[in-house]
Amino acid sequence: MEEFFDLTSFEHKALFEGGRVWDALKNLMKYLESQRLGIILGEVSPQAYLIKPELISIGKGSRVEAGAYIEGPCVVGENCEIRHGAYVRGGVVTGNHCVIGHATEVKHSIFLNGAKAGHFNYVGDSILGNGVNLGAGSKLANLRLDEKEIIIYLNNERIGTGLTKLGAIIGDGASLGCNCVTNPGTIIGKMAFCLPCTSIKGYMK
Repeated sequence: MEEFFDLTSFEHKALFEGGRVWDALKNLMKYLESQRLGIILGEVSPQAYLIKPELISIGKGSRVEAGAYIEGPCVVGENCEIRHGAYVRGGVVTGNHCVIGHATEVKHSIFLNGAKAGHFNYVGDSILGNGVNLGAGSKLANLRLDEKEIIIYLNNERIGTGLTKLGAIIGDGASLGCNCVTNPGTIIGKMAFCLPCTSIKGYMK
């Protein structure tokens, strides 16, 4: 995991115990079932929509703006922003100081500390490392057109993930320019920069 993420200060590092990096997504729902949910310590607008609030936890200092939609199970860390028009579909864990912004849809994904998807993003079945930033309009596609298993090609090795839905794994400090699209099963290393309006696939260091 060290190749992609520094988990030292990530509260939910247990998600990444053993296996390949994408196995954290396989662990996600079971992990959420093991958590104490329904604890709202942040500020939630009365005009926000919390669906299954007993399955949602929101940390201190976090703000959920009017018009945001969050469905449990979900854990939002401390000092996060869930902005107007955000659509959080469930199965989501964020660290601290994260942003899920206007017209951004997130489902079954993990945000490490400081990860930001601020404007018009789609984040499906993906992991964003510490400090990752998605430019406006960037999309992390998670389903092949033929709906078959996602295959990873790494060091001339063909690796079956056992998943039919897998978006992107993005290492600490990486940034995607505006309107990037990652193909299903894309892996991006630490501190990588992706130019705006590019289509990305495979393993990018």
